[in-house]
Amino acid sequence: MQQILKSWFFAPGLVLASALCLPLPAAAQGLFSPAITVNEDVITYYELEQRSRFIRLLGTSPGDPAEQAREELIKDRLKKSAVGEAGISASDEDVTNGMTELAGRANLSLEEFTKVLGQNGVSPETLRDYTIVGLTWRDYVGSRFLSRARPSDAEIDRAMGRAGSGGMQVLLSEVIIPINEQNAQQVEQLAEQISQLDSYSAFSSAATQYSASDSRNTQGQLPWIALTKLPPQLQNVVLALKPGEITAPLPLQGAVALFQMRGIREASGAAPRYAAIEYASYFIAGGRSPEAQATAQKITAQIDTCDDLYGIAKEQDPAVLERQSLAPSEIPQDVALELAKLDPGETSTTLTRNNGQTLILLMMCGRTADLGTGEDDGREGVANALTQQRLGAFADSFIEQLRADATIVIK
Repeated sequence: MQQILKSWFFAPGLVLASALCLPLPAAAQGLFSPAITVNEDVITYYELEQRSRFIRLLGTSPGDPAEQAREELIKDRLKKSAVGEAGISASDEDVTNGMTELAGRANLSLEEFTKVLGQNGVSPETLRDYTIVGLTWRDYVGSRFLSRARPSDAEIDRAMGRAGSGGMQVLLSEVIIPINEQNAQQVEQLAEQISQLDSYSAFSSAATQYSASDSRNTQGQLPWIALTKLPPQLQNVVLALKPGEITAPLPLQGAVALFQMRGIREASGAAPRYAAIEYASYFIAGGRSPEAQATAQKITAQIDTCDDLYGIAKEQDPAVLERQSLAPSEIPQDVALELAKLDPGETSTTLTRNNGQTLILLMMCGRTADLGTGEDDGREGVANALTQQRLGAFADSFIEQLRADATIVIK
């Protein structure tokens, strides 16, 4: 259960803001005066100031830190009340481990993390209180909702597109940013900023401006894709997203990718899984230069199937053309992502190799359906992703119920 529920406390993509001098909300009264009461439980101006500093420093979500602090602390009081009534608590060891893991998300030790917090005016008690609420709420959600959140075998089968029961389809937007040794730091910072966007329009704008994928011409928006077409490594990541949510930056070969969930649905009919995918890679010198792109377009106009590429590559170095048939799990993730968008005979010119100096003309040759009789290695991952998705819905609904029943007074 701990593995399934871990995400209830730790937010993905933790990044410390670089600035050490952070603006603070001005308190109209003394710092320890009541600012908000939640069922007579007091939230002080000091707590609001501390949480606002903490949110600014983590830099994990957009928006006004002062408003976020107010909302988070109100929810924390509601959670604390529910957890207390259930008799759930966290041991000192659990709290220390929780703070250590949170620090690890910023690639810091707990001592280093606490020091950075202190330099920015955030007390150790603020970190500890934040950790305790996260840990105890995670345990409460698990004890109250986990049995209802676990999917049945039939539901897992549907999500995986098995047994002729249909399958899940996802509607995604993507941003694919080329990365090399020279621009690595700038790309990583840009990708982190994009991961924190909070609207479809902002993500679409980023895709149009920064993405190297062909989908930039449609604001990064992809058509409905069967979940089973995506790389196995990405399926669980995508399935755990809610509409509007964005993945953390995903490292690819020569690029960084981000995906935003726009929709998810269950399709009728069977969605086959694949035992093997056959594809061809034709390598063109010049990377993403206009000349290389023009060569790729000229070749694309001359070919209809992967066999046609042999005529293009005739009398050239044999290494210029590579044709492979691999199990989905064996295909490089960046290649698998592009192949997921293609039908047989279609091509992509998004990818490069050789540190961006070689353009890949990628062509889908065909897919071999998996008629398998055995268990898929990804079954447990799909089950966990479905469980977490449902836990999120149960928890969000319960918090709204608690809030509706509460007496909340903002001074």
